[in-house]
Amino acid sequence: MASVRYALVAYIRSPITAFVENVRRELHPALPHHAAHLTLLPPRPLHGSESEALHMLARVCGSVEPFELTLGEMQSFAPTTWTVYIGVGPGASRMQELHRQLNQEIFAFAEEWPYVPHLTIAKMQTEQEAAHAVQIARQWWRDYPGSRRILLDRLTFVREEAPNCWIDLAPVPLGGSLVSH
Repeated sequence: MASVRYALVAYIRSPITAFVENVRRELHPALPHHAAHLTLLPPRPLHGSESEALHMLARVCGSVEPFELTLGEMQSFAPTTWTVYIGVGPGASRMQELHRQLNQEIFAFAEEWPYVPHLTIAKMQTEQEAAHAVQIARQWWRDYPGSRRILLDRLTFVREEAPNCWIDLAPVPLGGSLVSH
């Protein structure tokens, strides 16, 4: 039996959300819908309870002030994976530091790849599809007229209920205490 997995994400609540969802529909309409988000902790099992995890999140995230980041270039992780994504430019080092602080104790996990702050657009089926998709997405991203800046002030602790099916467990504000739903 597979263990339950958890993650920590920052949902994007800006006009960029509509852009990402439109690009996903165009590039890979068969993909399951996931809200546009940045991942702070990729999927992993916990070394303890959800309650203990929430206490650690409150302690660590409560001491980190909200910060702004700027989305960078459209890229792909090919040939490692066929994921098309928007990288994080300014603000990436703050995300990496927060990831480092959280990837301990109850959340400690030896990740398959180094942590790279990014906003996933689509996971393609082949390297050729990824190369084609990133080429198209780069043009759309160049033409995107909106702001590429995002205020990271709230994260969400999530649990995988079934493959590709995640549920929100708790909001996690930066620089404050956990708020109840």
